[in-house]
Amino acid sequence: MPSFDIVSEVDTVELRNAVDNANRELSSRFDFRGVDAHIDLKETTVTLASESDFQVQQLHDIFANHCAKRNLSLAGTESPEELTHSGKTFSTTVTFKQGIEQPLAKKIVKLLKESKLKVQAAIQGDKVRVTGKKRDDLQQAMAVLRESDIELPLQFENFRD
Repeated sequence: MPSFDIVSEVDTVELRNAVDNANRELSSRFDFRGVDAHIDLKETTVTLASESDFQVQQLHDIFANHCAKRNLSLAGTESPEELTHSGKTFSTTVTFKQGIEQPLAKKIVKLLKESKLKVQAAIQGDKVRVTGKKRDDLQQAMAVLRESDIELPLQFENFRD
C-alpha cells in the first residue's frame, strides 16, 4: 500500500550556509563598518546582535533574505517580540522549529479527512504517515497540504509504492 511521511525539518547545512553568507555580507556593508554586529548559529537557534535596535532589524532582514535564497522558510520560526538589551548591545533570537507538534498534526489529519480523499493519516510522534490505495490519491493529498494555510513548512518523504 503506497504511503509517505509528512515532516517539518530544517536543513541544518543550508541554515549554516545562510548564516555564513549573511555574515559575509555584513562584513562588506558600509553601514556596519566599525560596528560590533554579528549573526551566530547554535544548533537551530540563530542569534542576531548589534549596537542598536534598528541595526538588529537590518540584520534580521539580511538573514531573512539569505534564508529565502537557500529555500529556508521563516514561517516556522519563533522569535521574541521584544529585543534583549544587555550592556551596549541589542539582540534577538530566531529559533527554527523541528517536527510537527500534536495540535498541528491533528489539524493535518482533520484537513485530509475533510478533503474527502481516499487516504488515511496517522500521527507517529513528530511525523504524520499518510497511506492510500492509489498513488494519485497521495499526490492529491500533497497538493491539498501545499495549498492549506498551515504556518509550518512541510516536507514529504519516504514516498513508497
